[in-house]
Amino acid sequence: MADTGFTYSCEQLSNLASTVLDLAAEAGASAAEADVSEGFGETVNVRLGEVETIEYNRDKGLNVTVYFGQRRGHASTSDLSLNALRETVSAACSIARHMAEDDCAGLADAALFARDWPDLDLYHPWRLSVEKATDLARECEQAALDVSPSITNSEGAGVSTVESQFIYANTNGFMGGYPASRHDISCAVIAESASGMQRDYWYDSSRHPGLLPSAADIGRKAGQRTIRRLDARKIKTTRVPVLFEAPMACGLIGHLVSAASGSALYRRSSFLLDMLGKKIAPDWMVIDEDPYLLRAQASTPFDNEGVATQHRRFIDKGVLAGYFLGSYSARKLGMQTTGHAGGNHNLIVESTGQSIDALIAQMDQGLLVTELLGHGINMVTGDYSRGAAGFWVENGQICYPVEEITVAGNLREMFAHMAAIATDRHIAGSRQCGSILIDGMMVGGS
Repeated sequence: MADTGFTYSCEQLSNLASTVLDLAAEAGASAAEADVSEGFGETVNVRLGEVETIEYNRDKGLNVTVYFGQRRGHASTSDLSLNALRETVSAACSIARHMAEDDCAGLADAALFARDWPDLDLYHPWRLSVEKATDLARECEQAALDVSPSITNSEGAGVSTVESQFIYANTNGFMGGYPASRHDISCAVIAESASGMQRDYWYDSSRHPGLLPSAADIGRKAGQRTIRRLDARKIKTTRVPVLFEAPMACGLIGHLVSAASGSALYRRSSFLLDMLGKKIAPDWMVIDEDPYLLRAQASTPFDNEGVATQHRRFIDKGVLAGYFLGSYSARKLGMQTTGHAGGNHNLIVESTGQSIDALIAQMDQGLLVTELLGHGINMVTGDYSRGAAGFWVENGQICYPVEEITVAGNLREMFAHMAAIATDRHIAGSRQCGSILIDGMMVGGS
């Protein structure tokens, strides 16, 4: 392909997928689906100015699922030769013949497939030599080190670039795919004072390298975040308002997505069971999903089954307006797929209009959480307890950093008692959200 580093053209990938579907039909499968993809990338990491690792990867692979009625078999291969494709299809068929029937197994409804879609501008190669990547990583790390003499060590800085493409096809008549890219710059450093050492980091990611902040800006932010954590204190156990900084807030929205996802719902292992159409958050809370956002990380015109994605409202004035369902989980629930085989697509959480500084002033006394540790989350009950670090707030001002604490509550209650969402939207992933202020949580300390 012109101007790309791919081994295969889009047409060649399509031909491979068609071949697999034909082989499945010859083997007696009543239906089949195939996903064929390739990707390559480069990552350079430096530490204290010296190159630590240079990684280059190139992968390709094919996944095939066959159906004999409602018995399903799956197999995969990284060898795309014709013989390997035959063996892979044969293996999938053998598995299917030994499986029990599943009433919910099968391809997505053809009436729901995407037919025409726009270019979402997801592919922007970064022709980055190892030398240039090394220079950028060094620049990033040095900017962090230059923030303060108190920064005495580094966990390193890294620059990575990845390009990939795929074709998905099935015997219900769908075939589609596209190339995409992702580029990242990150840095983590260590500062030291008389009270001990602290570490923090920063990173950014984009489909387009020209939309990344400069390496120096990312490094400076990593350094500034590390310095402000020096001389952290412990606090006594108390109940106070808690403000989750934007990257942590995106994680809270991720828990909401997990609880509203089909696999958790049909297994009845979600704290949002039977909550569709019911109020779970304040009246002002709105979360929209935009799968067609140009250059965004989770943009796609169709899901992993070829089902067309749609603009929709996930949370509407505090009401849970939709689930995240693929075809299988939808059938288990007696519903229709929402086009979410593979996950959510660009969830955008509306702010209540205040800056993060305004929310700090609003909570008067409380905790600003900038890091979370551990995985103390029960998705069945919603119980939430995680290690944390951040800053203590008094009289609406940040007073000092804190560490060795836990924040605890229940996710249903936390979402119900959100007080505000700041304007500092974090946009590096599939969920875009500003800092979230929760009215009250238990903060465990000494």
